[in-house]
Amino acid sequence: MPDRPDYSALTRGQIALLDRINAGETGLPTLHQVVRLAQEALGGRGAGFAEYAPDHGRIIAATGACAPAIGRRVDRADSRLRGGRTLLIPLDSLNDEFAKHVEGGDVRRMLGARCEVGDAIVGSLHVYFGDGDGEPGPEHHAVLELLAAHVGRLYAARAGLPVHSSTRQDARDLWVAVTSHELRTPVTVIKGYADTLTNHWDSLGEDGRQEAVRIIGTRAGELARLVDRLLSAASADGEIGGSPAGPFDLPETLRGAVEELPADLRRRMLIGNLPAELPKAYGEKDSIATILTELTTNADKYSPPDSLIELCAGADEETLRFRVSDRGAGIKPEHVERAFERYWQAESGDRQHHPGAGLGLYLVRRLVERQHGWVSLRPREGGGTTAEVRLPRA
Repeated sequence: MPDRPDYSALTRGQIALLDRINAGETGLPTLHQVVRLAQEALGGRGAGFAEYAPDHGRIIAATGACAPAIGRRVDRADSRLRGGRTLLIPLDSLNDEFAKHVEGGDVRRMLGARCEVGDAIVGSLHVYFGDGDGEPGPEHHAVLELLAAHVGRLYAARAGLPVHSSTRQDARDLWVAVTSHELRTPVTVIKGYADTLTNHWDSLGEDGRQEAVRIIGTRAGELARLVDRLLSAASADGEIGGSPAGPFDLPETLRGAVEELPADLRRRMLIGNLPAELPKAYGEKDSIATILTELTTNADKYSPPDSLIELCAGADEETLRFRVSDRGAGIKPEHVERAFERYWQAESGDRQHHPGAGLGLYLVRRLVERQHGWVSLRPREGGGTTAEVRLPRA
């Protein structure tokens, strides 16, 4: 780390940033630009921003060594940042899960600044330094405080960034509307084909009866998954039933989950790198089928029907991961966090053939975070979207 911040980079970066803000670009891509500028101007190994909901934080933008932690849920840092606007903390003094997942064993210190709108802390901006870096001085603190103020300005604009506030009545009304609409379609189809079998059994012939039974089975599976989603979304504490956590073989579990996918979806799957020698993951083995079904169904919904959906897995020192990648239109950077909100759906996709309640990714995040893991989305190089799930190592 230089003795002084890189003021040339800071000036250029602020001009570009202010140009975007003045043009009305106040969403997640602009926030990423602030985070990149913090790392560049202060000479850190990485930088990140944790957005604060009422009871927790989540890393929604990160660069450098911190990039793998995007999507990670963390504790709110209000108590650490309530004194001065900035604070330098040795990472070995923190009980901070985020600190465990920055890449590089020599990352040792975090300089953090709170980001405010009025009296409310909307998040915290952090830059990470290593053993070989010098001690951040007053000028480094001042620059980070300046950039944190820019983040506060983005949130004050209330456009394009994740939103955590909704009234209970709004949520209740939306719950009733979504439930009534989403349950009606599969129930109607199942009843219709059951009535057809009852009233026209002989005239249908063997092929007709087999097709009717197949459709009933498919729709019943969709209905079961939908009920799971709705029950999860309706629960006050976010907990839904699951198997006890323990060590399990992630590649083997993923292969088994693929076999449970609908036949049309299974034919689109490309099973890439699922190395047998990976260490054990720690979590709820039975949840992987649900998580994979939701991620692949989402990929199917927003990508051409003749394109492949790829699945691969890997590991690092702290986590195991698996990725589901498609070659669809790709998720917009400003939507990578909104996609996990309850009832939110992207504008693209064929709604007529792929209706949905906007609960699939919401359910995935709830399931993964319950296992002390995290899930993130990002645009895929060359087009499409990649969903990544990380779980603790056993």
